[in-house]
Amino acid sequence: MSDVQPIFIGGEWRAGRGKVYATRYPADDTVNAELTAATAEDANEAIEAADAAWRRPNWRDIKPHERAGILHRIAGLIRERSEDLAQMQRRDNGKPITETRALVASAAGTFQFFAAACETLEETITPPRGDFLTFSINDPMGVVAAITPWNSPIASEAQKLAPALAAGCAVILKPAEITPLLALELGRICEQAGVPKGVVSVLPGKGSIVGDAIVRHPKVRKVAFTGGTTTGRALAHAAAEKLMPVSLELGGKSPTIVFEDADIDHAVAGVLFGIFSSSGESCIAGSRLFVHKKIHKEFMQRLVEATKALRVGDPVDVKTQMGPLISSSHRASIESYVELGLKEGGKILAGGTRPTGGLYDKGWFYLPTVFEGLSNNARLCQEEIFGPVLVTLPWEDEDDLIAQANDSVYGLAAGLWTRDFRRAWRVARRLEAGTAWINTYKLFSVSTPFGGLKESGLGREKGRLGILQYMDQKSLYFGMNENPLPWAEVGSKH
Repeated sequence: MSDVQPIFIGGEWRAGRGKVYATRYPADDTVNAELTAATAEDANEAIEAADAAWRRPNWRDIKPHERAGILHRIAGLIRERSEDLAQMQRRDNGKPITETRALVASAAGTFQFFAAACETLEETITPPRGDFLTFSINDPMGVVAAITPWNSPIASEAQKLAPALAAGCAVILKPAEITPLLALELGRICEQAGVPKGVVSVLPGKGSIVGDAIVRHPKVRKVAFTGGTTTGRALAHAAAEKLMPVSLELGGKSPTIVFEDADIDHAVAGVLFGIFSSSGESCIAGSRLFVHKKIHKEFMQRLVEATKALRVGDPVDVKTQMGPLISSSHRASIESYVELGLKEGGKILAGGTRPTGGLYDKGWFYLPTVFEGLSNNARLCQEEIFGPVLVTLPWEDEDDLIAQANDSVYGLAAGLWTRDFRRAWRVARRLEAGTAWINTYKLFSVSTPFGGLKESGLGREKGRLGILQYMDQKSLYFGMNENPLPWAEVGSKH
């Protein structure tokens, strides 16, 4: 077992005031690291340090190209350490190494993108409406908080940390309790790249303690959160008490739609990737599959065969497509949903059980699972499972299809497969989702805004203007009139 790792509080590497706890490798339940949890007192200390740090000239007043230079250095350091970071991410949450390498590359690209956004952000001279000159400018909000999930730590953390730093804010980063390692490494990288002391803190620990203290602190001006809808709703209530803006990227129950004219090779591959990559532990997982009745039999036969052929195994192996689930308790939750699906009248076409033998008996593995025979109002079709469970539903009428696809409290993502451009445009516009993929799935670009509708969240991240999510707009008026304002009648005789 390793030595207890320090955490990053107000620019100082030291032990948190909470209990020592261990993070574990989901593939074999061995210990990754021991560290001390942060407490509410640690959070308060970090926030006070952050509030002082962002106001200092060496951060608030540096020129945009100088701030961009720091972000470029962060991107460069991530790339220099890419393999070490990818292996650490693999240990942290059990994702296959090919996926964690892609996540690390994404994080570096995110810092590079927002360095460019910072350096090129323009402010506006607005059209004059009188004897004055008017400007619209943007100031950093101040202290902001980033609360991130366990399923894709380094990418999620970069997605919040990069635009907030580009905006000139100070950031309190609260990673998921069980996957803190990459956030702590980002703290070290920020320090090495020249981010001033106190501008970034990293506070692992329980959300109910640390997260709550952060959200309620009067000097925290915004919270960016990715996680479950229940927690997001509670956070929004707390933010409302402060009239504090939030961005919330929450759960999903995303529909994928296969039309009768779809390229079946592309559609099968896309559906598999959409639900079973990341072991289904993804907010955008395409967990409801609607297949047109004309091709339903052929499509399902090919999909089931391909599902059974997926390689579930050791995350170290570059051939592995699915690693373990995050924990024993999460696997138990997946199993309870599978049992529920059977009770609701569903039939399992593939998976529905744990693999056994060797490494499988040490870690939290589960086979990719395909259900049929359920209606869209079944709980398996309405509740986010956050695991490798796909429910298939045949369809025939487009209007009914759209109604079923939109019949969900969620609205995060959707996918559709068709050769008909006009149909793709029409259906994508009618789907209630923040992102719709057409003839592909689960691909991302930092240049393209991302977020959800309904109970999938509020606000948008990414995109060139994502930096503005961490800035306050301010208007400036410069009087150009030669004479005093007439209302005051300065110097008039009575």
